Amino acid sequence: MKIGIVLYPTFGGSGVVATELGKALAEKGHKIHFITYSQPVRLGSFRDNIFYHEVVVSNYPLFEYQPYETELASKMVDVVEYEKLDLLHVHYAIPHASAAFMAQQILKTKGIEIPFITTLHGTDITLVGRDKSFEPVISFCINQSNAVTAVSESLKEDTLKHFKTEREIQVIPNFIHSSPYNSSNTDLERRRKYAKDGERIICHVSNFRKVKRVEDVVRIFEKINQNVKSRLLLIGDGPERYNVELLCRELGTCDRVMMVGKIRDASSLMSLSDLFLLPSQTESFGLAALEAMAVGVPVISSNTGGIPEVNVNGYSGYLSDVGNVDEMAENAIKIISDENILNKFKHQAQLQSEKFCLKNILPLYEDLYEKVIASVRR
Repeated sequence: MKIGIVLYPTFGGSGVVATELGKALAEKGHKIHFITYSQPVRLGSFRDNIFYHEVVVSNYPLFEYQPYETELASKMVDVVEYEKLDLLHVHYAIPHASAAFMAQQILKTKGIEIPFITTLHGTDITLVGRDKSFEPVISFCINQSNAVTAVSESLKEDTLKHFKTEREIQVIPNFIHSSPYNSSNTDLERRRKYAKDGERIICHVSNFRKVKRVEDVVRIFEKINQNVKSRLLLIGDGPERYNVELLCRELGTCDRVMMVGKIRDASSLMSLSDLFLLPSQTESFGLAALEAMAVGVPVISSNTGGIPEVNVNGYSGYLSDVGNVDEMAENAIKIISDENILNKFKHQAQLQSEKFCLKNILPLYEDLYEKVIASVRR
């Protein structure tokens, strides 16, 4: 199949999943055409069956806000027409689904039928989508899609609740590459760069937006460190960073907190950790938690959105109500204060992650692609 994948090329979950999906499809022999405004951060070096088409936005001085949606639709038309694509798969509703619909209608006038699939990832529904000014457009684009997927049952229910949808929504969860956790002497040497022997390493990865409640991460860590000597690795960056730095100073934990910024492969640091914290206000899925579990790191998280579909309470970690930092800290201490319990949770976290292995998820997308393409060609 020749598939156009439209995505945000950033560190966000939707961009990561879309890029990894495209790479996996290419490895199976499908021709994958990424269409976006810059090279996806997780794409890496170019490889067989992968092509990148940059959307160049006009800087015409008449426009106060540059017309990205129009430029994107035009690029889709061009790529579909000249690369003979079979399908467009757009990740994140705004503005990708509306641009895909526009491209689809333009191509019809050229005698070309191109179906498009929309994958809903989270904030396009739970945050941006709640703005009433977007509701008519999002509802329309969902209904005009040839197929719609959501990354969790929770997100599917949110979509059905808040939008006037007629289109069936199929849940295809996010995924990870299988990478069993194995400790080694090399790991021990790397750990010593961040923590002394006998100290625990606590980890958090996010874009430091308010919804991630990174200040709660710091408060939880401060309580953990009072009982079990630990270090906190904060991976990522964003608008809440300054407030987090102020809180570290207030709590006197600056010497035990390391802000490592944005890194391309967070799993390399996750694998050195003993525990992952994700106290978010809302998460449509919790991809960062899954990536931690895949390298054998148990998760302390909130119980909101799609997180309980990933993190199993009492097995791969623990769930608590949003904002309950005391309980989250107690559960964290329960895990990391006993080596046998910690090893048990690490093993169970890795086992739980295998349910979301790429080899289990990829065929779901391939089957959907084939059905959608066949329905148009009848």
